[in-house]
Amino acid sequence: MCGLCGAFGAPDHWSDGVRSGTPQAERRARAAAANRVLGLYGLRLAAWADRYTLSGRTGRSAVVDHLGALWPAAERLSGRPCDPLDPVVIAALEGQG
Repeated sequence: MCGLCGAFGAPDHWSDGVRSGTPQAERRARAAAANRVLGLYGLRLAAWADRYTLSGRTGRSAVVDHLGALWPAAERLSGRPCDPLDPVVIAALEGQG
């Protein structure tokens, strides 16, 4: 991967929300929340520099700038539709308690 990937920040996205802490802490918190859903698809999101890395069980990975780019990347890596609002996904999350 090119060393410049972390040098040029992506423009702000609405999913970044209102900051109540440091940008790094906010990204880690968003990644933790997204991982509850992504784990159901065999994926994992990690905060990295000013972005996120999405990785799958096969070792494939993608860099995403914000949560708006997350779901299309998740579908590419998992090879299936990833819908966080799917009633089956919501039921599974509610069961995780």
